Amino acid sequence: MAEYILARGNGRHIPHEDKIFGISNRAKAMIAEKGADKVINATIGSLLDDNGNLVVLSSVDEVFKHLSPAEYADYAPIGGIKPFREAVQQAAFGSHRPKGYVEAVATPGGTGSLRNVIANYSDGGDQVLTSDWHWAPYNTIAGEIGRSIATFEFFTENGKFNIDSFQKKSAELLAKQESLVIILNTPAHNPTGYSLTLEDWDHVIAVLQEEAKCGKAIALVIDAAYIDFAGDEEEYRRFLPKLEALPENVLPIMAYSLSKTYTLYGTRCGAMICIAKTKEIADEFKRVCEYSSRGSWSNSAKVAQVILSRIYGEPGLLERVDKERAHYREMLIKRGRAFEEEAKKVGLKIVPFDAGFFISIPCSDPDAISAKLEKEGVFIVPLAKGLRVSVASISEDKCRKLPAIIKAAMEE
Repeated sequence: MAEYILARGNGRHIPHEDKIFGISNRAKAMIAEKGADKVINATIGSLLDDNGNLVVLSSVDEVFKHLSPAEYADYAPIGGIKPFREAVQQAAFGSHRPKGYVEAVATPGGTGSLRNVIANYSDGGDQVLTSDWHWAPYNTIAGEIGRSIATFEFFTENGKFNIDSFQKKSAELLAKQESLVIILNTPAHNPTGYSLTLEDWDHVIAVLQEEAKCGKAIALVIDAAYIDFAGDEEEYRRFLPKLEALPENVLPIMAYSLSKTYTLYGTRCGAMICIAKTKEIADEFKRVCEYSSRGSWSNSAKVAQVILSRIYGEPGLLERVDKERAHYREMLIKRGRAFEEEAKKVGLKIVPFDAGFFISIPCSDPDAISAKLEKEGVFIVPLAKGLRVSVASISEDKCRKLPAIIKAAMEE
């Protein structure tokens, strides 16, 4: 009998399963078979408590439960409801709002922001620049719309941000492309947990000021999905005013997500926020990104937009949300420090880590080590350059046990 292929690949490499979700599903299957005490599932990109239950901020949940049907069931405008577009700017910038012409467009999570930037600020066949340690779906997002990912070396040999590699790769791509999209995932970078320092940002700004002299368009995307789990919420926003020094042809765009910050993962809500030098550039940003939204997902879910609007409309409620999040952020930071301490004790090298959901381990054969660990009931994610551990999804006790287990698997 003949086999028919109805879906067209269009030159894309499409795997049989998403690697992260595939490993996570196998972990869940083993938990169901052998029990949670026999498995360490450090794959999940959501914050779980010590019993493996999803953390949902009760203050946010309370708002959710008191919405009227019209507030959660009706369509939202393509660019988002007005109170949300205003509130999300406050949420993203805090007290460090950069000067400029700001526009916000609602998106389905940070992923939607990345998709729209790549679609509108690069050409078909272009390469999008990010660090060699990066969230693997960047490749999927770019590849789905006919682009690809190019990388610079994230770290120097002594574990510092590699500004020389960033400069070299930026110049190389601008020499052969008419525009360039750059994605910097910071603070609390996925998958390493590194946060660019203020000095790092000074170097990045200086490089972009120089490279922009070619006159080509550069879109600088700050993927800030984990910003509110990096540490002090205001401290990690101090870099934002530095963006004001960028020239007109460099457009900073913040990809902000409600998934982690407000534990609203499944509502798929976020925003792309530009800080433009002129009103014309900001207006164009809003117009083209809303157009792209209409042609892909149409409009984003209204429910999370209403929730954020409500939170920022009631100072007492915002204070409750911030206080509750701070409690869980401290829990997460303790887990990361525990893993870091034990890794040092057993001699397990990790990539420079500050805070966040993940820690990464350099490894020459990540897939083989990951497969070996699975047999022992330990599930972590293999990346191109190493292994990713989600400290967000396992207890502090498991964070202390895991480095020795990984070290042993790498030495066998």
